[in-house]
Amino acid sequence: MTAESFAGVPQPQTATAAGASYAGAGVDIEAGDRAVELMKQWVKRTNRPEVLGGLGGFAGLFDASALKRYERPLLASATDGVGTKVDLARRLGVYDTIGHDLVGMVVDDIVVCGAEPLFMTDYICVGKVHPERVAAIVKGIAEGCVLAGCALVGGETAEHPGLLGPDDFDVAGAGTGVVEADLLLGPDRIRTGDAVIAMASSGLHSNGYSLVRHVLLDRAGMALEAEVAELGRTLGEELLEPTRIYSLDCLALTRTTEVHAFSHVTGGGLANNLARVIPDGLHAVVDRSTWTPGAVFDLVGTAGKVERLELEKTLNMGVGMIAVVPGETADVALTLLADRGVDAWIAGEITERGENTTGAELVGEYAV
Repeated sequence: MTAESFAGVPQPQTATAAGASYAGAGVDIEAGDRAVELMKQWVKRTNRPEVLGGLGGFAGLFDASALKRYERPLLASATDGVGTKVDLARRLGVYDTIGHDLVGMVVDDIVVCGAEPLFMTDYICVGKVHPERVAAIVKGIAEGCVLAGCALVGGETAEHPGLLGPDDFDVAGAGTGVVEADLLLGPDRIRTGDAVIAMASSGLHSNGYSLVRHVLLDRAGMALEAEVAELGRTLGEELLEPTRIYSLDCLALTRTTEVHAFSHVTGGGLANNLARVIPDGLHAVVDRSTWTPGAVFDLVGTAGKVERLELEKTLNMGVGMIAVVPGETADVALTLLADRGVDAWIAGEITERGENTTGAELVGEYAV
């Protein structure tokens, strides 16, 4: 948390019974300092050898001399938030999982081009600083960074009284990674006959929650604390399931076998995100019959009478990451992912693009 300087601001000429203060305006610097102390233990867990200094400086430091081993290092950066999923965390009073979502949204965008995530920074905006709450959010971010193999080198906690309610908050983050130029993944590597490998999501991840909240809470009137038989747990537990972080799994693939491209399935759904890495002239065909979406997707569709195409362009439908690999190496990729505990399968292939086809499409019916 930073303190502003008010040097040069004209002072009132009329004395008042009690002078104004920053605390009186709603900003509690001492609470912010307490939050920093509580979060230090978690941030420390994310340290990499390249990180210099500790929490409390004005900038996070990362030793770039580690990049000397690259012939031509390309830096990759991404920034993202968690969206309206934070509202569910607030309602349920569960703050230590939302950070996993933030890290997943950032680092798995970075790894799509084959880059190794190096470090992240975060920004937490609150209506009122509750030190334990802020520390819990940072704990989740730090745990996510550990899962991604990157460092949390700094961040900012901002208190915005009057703009946010005392219990309101939002989180965002930015990350930086590096990839050797010759190993950059993307559309130029994709060929006909490549296999489209789907990696299972852990659930809704962090996209489409405006639709999910509207359907399940507003229209269907479901309670977050209610046990839902189809889900095998409460609705709140399902909706707060953290985003799966794939970065280390994806990097393991690139270091073990040939990979042509990745696609992170976030806002816009599977087909739209996969189309972003398909070159002109080629077409990705994904067969729905190769998997069964989790129960939560059917719950949203049924409760809201949401058409399938609307669901598919809003939610991930059970697939959080796609790898496009040569057809002859698909079995090697699947074996490696299985060894790492990632549920993955061949969901489609790359073909020549026809007159009436786009970059990617879903065909067939989902398996029951």
